[in-house]
Amino acid sequence: MKSLDGLGTIVAGYDLLICDVWGVVHNGLRSWPLACEALQQFRSGGGTVVLLTNAPRPSSAVVGMLERLAVPPDTRDAILTSGDLARDALIDCGARAVFHLGPERDLGILDGLDIRLAPPEDADIVLNTGLYDDETETPDDYGELIGRMRAQGLHMICANPDLVVERGDHLIYCAGAIAQRYEEAGGEVIWAGKPRPPVYDRVFAMAHEIRKAAVPPARALAIGDAMRTDIAGGVAAGADTLFIASGIHSGDVLKDGVPDLSAVAHLADAAGARPDFVMDVLRW
Repeated sequence: MKSLDGLGTIVAGYDLLICDVWGVVHNGLRSWPLACEALQQFRSGGGTVVLLTNAPRPSSAVVGMLERLAVPPDTRDAILTSGDLARDALIDCGARAVFHLGPERDLGILDGLDIRLAPPEDADIVLNTGLYDDETETPDDYGELIGRMRAQGLHMICANPDLVVERGDHLIYCAGAIAQRYEEAGGEVIWAGKPRPPVYDRVFAMAHEIRKAAVPPARALAIGDAMRTDIAGGVAAGADTLFIASGIHSGDVLKDGVPDLSAVAHLADAAGARPDFVMDVLRW
């Protein structure tokens, strides 16, 4: 595990960046110019960038968010979301009636699908995109609803495996926190997104199409601020990994703005996967 001053010192070893979005490129309220510049520089040298996010929305919706946050379009070649995989999972399971657990803003994930919304008692499956009100609620507020879903024996598709994410200067709970509680209660969860292998298989297939040649995992660098998803997923996919310390774990691993490698190692060991490189923020 090595501390880096800038991405430019190691890019000669990579053809593909698999880059997280929320926590690396923006924090939900503003984008990070240094990160955007780093992605632009990598692409200008012939590299390919796939933005991989656990956002519970189709990639087309993420494009709109990036535009609103002034993230330039030349920062990436493609975007893949956990919402994309969740849509695929809904199609694959043949669901016709879905109980949607999450805010209305996420309902775009169902656009174009022959699926109706239903309460748990009449549903074929649960689509979990997050808390109804992530500003005021916690997973503790969902015990009764989890009991209702379990009583029906419903499987759950988790469209965002993250437990928490940054929004400005505070953390909010995500769909993964509810899905974790559902598993603990004995429920079955289909996890769509990082760190599961299918999302990385899709990334490498996209990179192959973009570059007209296969990218070996050893020529890919996965970048992210979440040890449990970004780093563990990248390691399992065979890619090298770069941990960004200023994201969701900043309170644990930053000391006076500088990554504490011993604290990073402790966090990494708890997640079962150590990153190859560490930076405070993504920069060239």
